[in-house]
Amino acid sequence: MILGIGTDIVDSRRIEAAIARHPNKFSKRIYSLAELSAAKKVASPVKFLAKRFAVKEALYKALSPSGVKGCSWLDAETLTMRSGAPCVHLTGRCKMALEAMTPDGYNANLSVSLSDETHFALAFIIISAVEADWIKTNE
Repeated sequence: MILGIGTDIVDSRRIEAAIARHPNKFSKRIYSLAELSAAKKVASPVKFLAKRFAVKEALYKALSPSGVKGCSWLDAETLTMRSGAPCVHLTGRCKMALEAMTPDGYNANLSVSLSDETHFALAFIIISAVEADWIKTNE
């Protein structure tokens, strides 16, 4: 069952300008240490960070049905799995929002898709739930 959907598109030039205006303040307020460290290892750090920004915005939209307010930028962290696929780790109010919208007896799953083109970064998030018993019997 789908619990929430969110999408966001970001102009990477906007992220680049924000970083140029407030190099440390903006980055530390928006991105986790893991996200900033990973950005240093890619050919285009600004595009990388723009995609992470889009994920955070898309996630907040997907979590909006929970009714939980006050999610922090640092409560949602986009990591990269060994396969290269993005995954989202939640803490704080974002985690609380996900738990609030997940029905009893179900486990939530976050699916994220990222894309970029020249100056734009796009993120699409689907929050789904699977019955907990189904997972246990089919592992």
